[in-house]
Amino acid sequence: MIGAIIGDIVGSRFEFVEHDNRGKNFQLFTGACRATDDTFMTVAIAEALYLCKGDYATLAEKTVHCMRAVAKAHPKTGWGEKFYHWLFDSNTSSPINSYGNGAGMRVSPVGWVADSEAQLKSLANIVTGVTHNHPEGLKGGEAVALCVYLARIGEEKETIKRRAAEYYPILRDKTFTIANLQLSYGYDERGDWVTCQGSVPHAILAFLESDSFEDAVRNAVSIGGDSDTIGAMAGSIAEAYYGVPPHLEEQALSYLSDDLKGIYYAFELIRKRRVRR
Repeated sequence: MIGAIIGDIVGSRFEFVEHDNRGKNFQLFTGACRATDDTFMTVAIAEALYLCKGDYATLAEKTVHCMRAVAKAHPKTGWGEKFYHWLFDSNTSSPINSYGNGAGMRVSPVGWVADSEAQLKSLANIVTGVTHNHPEGLKGGEAVALCVYLARIGEEKETIKRRAAEYYPILRDKTFTIANLQLSYGYDERGDWVTCQGSVPHAILAFLESDSFEDAVRNAVSIGGDSDTIGAMAGSIAEAYYGVPPHLEEQALSYLSDDLKGIYYAFELIRKRRVRR
């Protein structure tokens, strides 16, 4: 899940910044970067999976518990209003029917523990559905998780693209490119840029057009919009495909508090190895 964490931290300083034609030649880590809700919730999902010890019968309950526990320890991180109430109101436990891109940014740990595609989809829908039970939310979470899983088990980009396009046919459009998105993508009045349908395929594209882990993150951040979340999703897939350079992992972990690092290292003990290319 370090790929999601790196993408989140790198993209964090560009969140809510109007598109400034930043291109791809920006500094990855600066003092303005920080871990956001994308990192916190990714770590929470990892903790829930770890606590299940391979028996996922209580994964939904553990997911809710871990998400709320991590949020309670980090309350001032810019949570979305609806999600904030779900996290901090103990009387609210029902899903919020969201199709926001939070479904895709936190799901990557599932791709590192699943033994099969069927299990992958089941686990993705469980950890997503506790909040994002709207069909588009469930689709976004499953699509990102599947891309991580396929990359982890050694599938090539052609296969990953074909499978991802089953969820988002726009990935087959020859005009849907990073170069074109750099010119046209970003904030919109309808709020599409923070939905699954308005950002998940964009993050997958950032990975598909990359030639390295770092390039995938740069692609994701370069298009504008919800930079930390698109970075987290693209980074999570790129990690499973390319691996992550140790120096980037070290830099990213320096932004995390000890409690988050503890969960990170615990999850490292249970995650399955990726097929090396």
